[in-house]
Amino acid sequence: MMKKIIFTYMLFVILLGTSSSCSDYLEVEPKNKVSANAVLSDPDGIRGYLANLYYQLPIEDFVYFPRAGYNARGNTGSLSLSQYSLEAIHSEWPNWNEFNNQWWDKGYKLNRNINLLEESILTVDFSEAERTQIEGEIAFLRAYTYYGLVKQYGGVSIITENQEYTTDWESLRVPRSTEKVTWDFVLSQLDIAIDKLPESRHNEDETKRRGTKWAAAGLKTRVALHAASIAKFWNQAPLSGEAVSKGLVGMKASEAEHYYKETIEAAEMILNSGSFNLYMPEPASPLEAAINYQNLFMNPNVASTEMLFMRGYGHAGGPLAHDYDGWNNPNQTGEGFPHVGRTNPVLGLIDLYENYNTPGESSPIITTTDGQLHDGEFNDAIPYKRFSSPEDIFEGKDARLFASIIFPGSIWKGTEIVIQGGIVKPDGSVIGSKDSYEHNGVTYYTYGAETPNRYSGFDGTPNMTRTGFLMKKFLDEGSRINTWLQSTTDFADIRYAEVLLNYAEAVAESGYGSILLATKALNDIRKRAGHTTIIPLTLENVLRERSVELAFENKDYWDLIRRRNYHTIFNNFIKTALVPMIDLRGPEPAFIFVRKNVPGAQPNTFSERDFYRSIPRINNNGLIQNPQH
Repeated sequence: MMKKIIFTYMLFVILLGTSSSCSDYLEVEPKNKVSANAVLSDPDGIRGYLANLYYQLPIEDFVYFPRAGYNARGNTGSLSLSQYSLEAIHSEWPNWNEFNNQWWDKGYKLNRNINLLEESILTVDFSEAERTQIEGEIAFLRAYTYYGLVKQYGGVSIITENQEYTTDWESLRVPRSTEKVTWDFVLSQLDIAIDKLPESRHNEDETKRRGTKWAAAGLKTRVALHAASIAKFWNQAPLSGEAVSKGLVGMKASEAEHYYKETIEAAEMILNSGSFNLYMPEPASPLEAAINYQNLFMNPNVASTEMLFMRGYGHAGGPLAHDYDGWNNPNQTGEGFPHVGRTNPVLGLIDLYENYNTPGESSPIITTTDGQLHDGEFNDAIPYKRFSSPEDIFEGKDARLFASIIFPGSIWKGTEIVIQGGIVKPDGSVIGSKDSYEHNGVTYYTYGAETPNRYSGFDGTPNMTRTGFLMKKFLDEGSRINTWLQSTTDFADIRYAEVLLNYAEAVAESGYGSILLATKALNDIRKRAGHTTIIPLTLENVLRERSVELAFENKDYWDLIRRRNYHTIFNNFIKTALVPMIDLRGPEPAFIFVRKNVPGAQPNTFSERDFYRSIPRINNNGLIQNPQH
């Protein structure tokens, strides 16, 4: 029902956007459209207007692509944020590192719409209770908007009143605030939202898709942790220049303590409310844990106790659907969609998942009998482990791996996913390009099968994985996707597990808060994944858990940015793959695995100036540019 309401409101406000353009001829009232004044002077119009503002929020979900921007649909190329982090790489463009999207213009357009709304509600007849809620909603939307700005640009111009159009450009110029003032502004707006928004709304759909007290508090844990990290780790990648000397970017390390405390207080408010819990927190086995975790993202509506804020999708074939399934289904189950298999999880992420027999430790994939990590091309002298089935090498791994990633030998939509990168002939020589080889009366193919429709990797074409892995998290195994805009899976933007991890990190970094409660938060998440051993609260444990639990939720990229270690990791850095090969050297054929650089990937280096984006059009707006741009 709520999806229908949102859709109706969106169409309604598309009309508003059309009618609000500034040209003389529009002074003649059109007969078939609703004027902006009419919308913003009517209670129902304002409710519809609000729904459209949610649609414009800079939520980094299924329709966010750094190259194309927010709410991007159509043939975007599916260059997702996870491919810019340590999680994945793109199957067609493994070396793409360009950010085309600028949130500046869209951010200030949204800000203007929020200011217009705030100005309008003063003259509209609402009950006091509803007016208070709308004021809280305005604060929530404004906080989300400026969070999108400050994390990309540092300190920005804070404009909270509608600016009337004038040719006196100088009067419209608003200088940038410092980065600290901007973060504090976002947090102050969230405090207003927490104070004025209700804990729940008329029904479950509305509660999870509009601002509530808990959504605002959850967002506050994310915002405050980001600000704390900028302050604490600024000196790991210090910049210089006018923007730095005036405090427009960067904060003092002494400010970190305050922001960690803000994170902790907001998180404890949620933890102590008793309103939230992890979905299916006590599985009977790792297998059950994997099924639960997959279901959590395939349909987040089943996990209402874990959801603080979601973005809803619906109406397959319409503007409120998306293409996440289409872009990421394996080639073998592509079902006619033109571009599949695009997001390829990398071996570096797979290595982070624990084994149940070594709790509290990353568990890299060991491919050799000597127990050592051997990275590089196949070497006949290395004692590779031999497996009768390719999936055997992942035995004992954390349940979330099996719920998030399709690996060689996985069963997906009733089909065994064939991912193979070569043949080792009996004499130890290798076939690595498209070919076949007959041995003992059996024909073996380089990529595991004769024709491309029967395999999903390594032949170098865009629809094939080049890492050995494919996406599973968020994909709907029951869907059939053969054209654009068929996916309607909702996106869990703020969930309880993230709040627990934000809390654990803030406590581990600062020493404030409850170590006992933070340790429980960390281990509750692991328990939901089938772990039975309690591990201590250490920063290493928290960050590893964050990488695994929040994988592909577009958090890892921002973790690298805020903790200021992106430039040290991405310094001539090449992501890695796990390449299965059929080995014919023994008495029986077997699968071996080679750890190597992603085929076709070049060294990638992140410039420190890119911790902040370029401020556009400084010659016109008079703003001070960010360092080195």
